[in-house]
Amino acid sequence: MRFSYKLSDAIHILAFLSIYENDDLSSQRIADSIGSNASVVRNLMSDLRTASLIITRQGTASPQLAQDIADISVYDVYMAITMDHNLLHIDSKTNPDCIVGANIQSTLDVIYSDIETTAHDEMKKITIKSIVDDILAQHNANI
Repeated sequence: MRFSYKLSDAIHILAFLSIYENDDLSSQRIADSIGSNASVVRNLMSDLRTASLIITRQGTASPQLAQDIADISVYDVYMAITMDHNLLHIDSKTNPDCIVGANIQSTLDVIYSDIETTAHDEMKKITIKSIVDDILAQHNANI
């Protein structure tokens, strides 16, 4: 199973823009921080720009946050990035001739929907500011 790091990387970008707002904000510098490549950063920044979370100008390495980080939730970032927004996935290739195989999808669909609603509600409570504050607190504790 492959994992997507898009949400983590998009949050990383927003935290980076907040903490290093007066520094080098090139996609390469941000990519170096993420441990990725600049094209991944540019694609995520495009998603963040489309969602009005950041402002970018073509030809300049000066992206800015479009909102106060206290007003951006993890859910906002999650919804901004282009990816499959289902947290849990049901195997659709089960055996319809088996009691379990024929009925598991509809049973899990209700359960998974409840879990996703709860997860979304929790993501809405967590702001980028709280993440940045934690990053800075950990940094300061380690110096």
